[in-house]
Amino acid sequence: MARASVWLEGKDRRGGRSGQPSGLDRARITSVTVRLLDADGLDKFSMRRLAAELKVTAMSVYWYVDTKDDLLELALDAAFGELRLPDADAGDWREQLRALAAEYRALLVRHPWLSPLAGRYLNIGPHSLAFSRVVQRVVRRAGLPAHGVTGAISAVFQFVYGYGTIEGHFAARVAAAGMTPDEYFNSAMDAVTETPETAKIIEESRDLMAARGGDTVADMLDRDFTFALDLLIAGIEAMVQRPERGAGNGATSPNPPAPAPAPANEDAPPSS
Repeated sequence: MARASVWLEGKDRRGGRSGQPSGLDRARITSVTVRLLDADGLDKFSMRRLAAELKVTAMSVYWYVDTKDDLLELALDAAFGELRLPDADAGDWREQLRALAAEYRALLVRHPWLSPLAGRYLNIGPHSLAFSRVVQRVVRRAGLPAHGVTGAISAVFQFVYGYGTIEGHFAARVAAAGMTPDEYFNSAMDAVTETPETAKIIEESRDLMAARGGDTVADMLDRDFTFALDLLIAGIEAMVQRPERGAGNGATSPNPPAPAPAPANEDAPPSS
């Protein structure tokens, strides 16, 4: 049986059950959970570690949530609540889509634990749904036929998911090495150019790297992200102008409550 959702439990547990320990509520527990996930990562997170941070017993936390999955689902939606959402009914849809993509990318980098959870749960919390609703309304305003809207959302936000996930892993490797991003990148490039097998490949792409430009790793990442996003938006514009060929090959797929990102190649370095 598929796992249900904390948002479908049919109980208002924001304040806990009757007789619960004083000084706790779901909002505080969720906030501390997000902080611990940021500090320690998903693999090291545990209910026991959370309870110690809250200075209560692990059983006290279970007054407010039934399982660790419930707590992670609450933390996931709390993170989505950090996204700044535009007025979906006003302004240029292209700029709004760029802004939403940039917000989602920053969220994934800021909270590296978010990407594996985003594909694990239904993502039907209030903040996730608010994000999904704005995204859908913005893309609808592009003028695509109805059967193409979900495909356009997938193209943009699965790209952002992959880009942000890999960028987040790169940031974690940099931090673990005790280097700045530029130091890490230069060290890695020095290492690969000293090995004949990899040096040849790097040499073949040297002109592309030079043409891309960017004085820092951050510049290079931003430049690639911006150009790739422009390509996707141009593709949406082109499909709007394309003569309608019927929906035979474009049947609408089930629309998930939030843009459903595809798993990224988590071990790959950022593009270089």
